[in-house]
Amino acid sequence: MSDKVEVRELSLGNRELRFNEILGLYEAAGWTNYTDCPERLRAGYAGSLAAWGAFAGEKLVGVVRVVGDGATIVFVQDLIVAPSHQRRGIGTQLMRAVMNRFSDVYQMELLTDDGSGACALYEGLGFIRSDAMGCVTYVRVASGRSA
Repeated sequence: MSDKVEVRELSLGNRELRFNEILGLYEAAGWTNYTDCPERLRAGYAGSLAAWGAFAGEKLVGVVRVVGDGATIVFVQDLIVAPSHQRRGIGTQLMRAVMNRFSDVYQMELLTDDGSGACALYEGLGFIRSDAMGCVTYVRVASGRSA
């Protein structure tokens, strides 16, 4: 297996064509709040501002998607790397694609599990915890869904 991974932006059509692969990444990550309702996830990808895929050959091994207005704010909604390809810098490559594309946007935000390996990734890319800035983050999850 080659370690070379290429990150490419996914057009709306490509997101739809590769949706089953995208869904497979969510399944591999155990993100059941998304996999329990694949049509909601499909609609989320269709309505996202942008998305990128990380490819090992033609196999999708990672994905990131962002939402927002693209001028004052973008929110990194999901970043997933297949368990078989983690700890190889793929998450960093995906985030750099987002950061390069939206470098002029005033505010880039994301939400992740505290204490996860992802915290080091984001901090290494210059993200700061909101509480370190005197801010508080609030989240509301739809009734009947776990966070």
